[in-house]
Amino acid sequence: MARYEAIEDIMKNIDDELIVCNIGFPSRELYDIKDRDENFYMIGSMGLASSIGLGLALARPDKDIVVIDGDGSLLMNMGSLVTIFANNPRNLTWIVIDNGAYGSTGNQDTYAQVIDLAKIAKSVGFENSYNFKDIDLKEVIESENASFVIYDTEPGNSKAPIIDLTPIEIKKRFMEAISK
Repeated sequence: MARYEAIEDIMKNIDDELIVCNIGFPSRELYDIKDRDENFYMIGSMGLASSIGLGLALARPDKDIVVIDGDGSLLMNMGSLVTIFANNPRNLTWIVIDNGAYGSTGNQDTYAQVIDLAKIAKSVGFENSYNFKDIDLKEVIESENASFVIYDTEPGNSKAPIIDLTPIEIKKRFMEAISK
């Protein structure tokens, strides 16, 4: 499965949830698949989608938050695993697309090729730590604890177009969408 296909699969399970998407190609692919005001596309802040998702989940306990992240970004901010587990926002689903590569910078290998990120999440304390093949994603999103989901994919990027919104436009429309 390609990352693009994983994002298509994820979006089939999204209704009114708020999405925070990892930088680079994942954001471009999400934009190409299903652009909506409730999607926050990260630009230039690798490793922080999970932290922004946590802040959003704590600030908006009435909304389900889905973070679409990458293995490289998770590895850059491993402390977020502990922080999210300790806060355990019931409305946060953290999806990591593990392609074993830094896709947006040239597909250099990540250490996720030799470690099991789902087992690491479980060892931190995430009871809801899954491989996407073993779950109904909609049920996981609606569960009552923070959840961690791994999508194993092949490395590589699609030909998704560049997002034709400025960072300010992305922020403004997302802020308007979440204030409703």
